[in-house]
Amino acid sequence: MTMSNDDIYTPPRSRSGPSSRTRAAGRGPVIDQEGRELPEANPHTQFEGLRFDFGHSAANPFGELTREQRIARLDAIAKLLDVAFIVPGTKFRYGIDGLIGLIPVIGDIITTAISLWIVREARALGAPWHITARMLANVAVDGAVGLVPVAGDAFDVMFRANVRNVRMLRRWLDKQPRQNFGSD
Repeated sequence: MTMSNDDIYTPPRSRSGPSSRTRAAGRGPVIDQEGRELPEANPHTQFEGLRFDFGHSAANPFGELTREQRIARLDAIAKLLDVAFIVPGTKFRYGIDGLIGLIPVIGDIITTAISLWIVREARALGAPWHITARMLANVAVDGAVGLVPVAGDAFDVMFRANVRNVRMLRRWLDKQPRQNFGSD
């Protein structure tokens, strides 16, 4: 079977000209692999029914999680922010909070926003106002001092507000009787 030059290369068409669908329709109907004729469809309507529902998906990291999964996620984020890396040859640990904080103002805003998200999750787990107030105070101190160039970044690395907050939340949760949280 030989192909014509028209099948190999088709020059770009203008938007005002006839669509490629009508040109293809001039050649004949489109046939699928079983030999059935496919109806002509509007290319814009083929994705109309496509919807993403992350609310009940297992792939959604913000979906319905058990209490233990939420605490483990908070712990992992806090460790990533505050103690994920170690300076070679020492026992000195730092996290991406100290690295992102090196970007003036914007870095501190980003890390403070993530820290506030941890406080929000603690509140969603049922932490009382006095625990969340202490957590917010840690975030405020970390964010305010972190705005100071160089010295603030050193303070961020040493203060470790996120690890403190998750530890405080864990201590409070350990004292509480077992309750059903979400899909526990």
